[in-house]
Amino acid sequence: MEKWKVGILLLGAFLLCAAFTPRSKADEWNHKTVVTFHEDVEVPGQVLPAGTYVFKLFDSMSDRHIVQIWTSDEKELITTINTIPNQRFRPSGHTIFRFDERPGDAPQALQAWFYPGATIGEEFVYEYPTPYHNYGD
Repeated sequence: MEKWKVGILLLGAFLLCAAFTPRSKADEWNHKTVVTFHEDVEVPGQVLPAGTYVFKLFDSMSDRHIVQIWTSDEKELITTINTIPNQRFRPSGHTIFRFDERPGDAPQALQAWFYPGATIGEEFVYEYPTPYHNYGD
């Protein structure tokens, strides 16, 4: 009978500890962010029409600066983009998207993305031709 009580106490202690153990969320690893753009937004290689998208870091142990952009239901991968690290001095409690203005009627270009609480974000690199490029070649 005494062993039974000790077993119940140990089981209760285990369940109590398990209840207070912090839960890790997949979003913290892949920085999953759902965002709605009300206007077209340029990302390297294409323009995203106004709408809802899911941004995630690619699940890679060797390179944490690969961003995937998915449809809102995450059934279709739209693009995968290599980024470079961009640092902020203070973390923010919310997601930050920084944009670079483009001339004329061109859509704003996504320049950087910071996950809540992070000081290192993702900077999007655009390859634009130099003004001296000869298009006749």
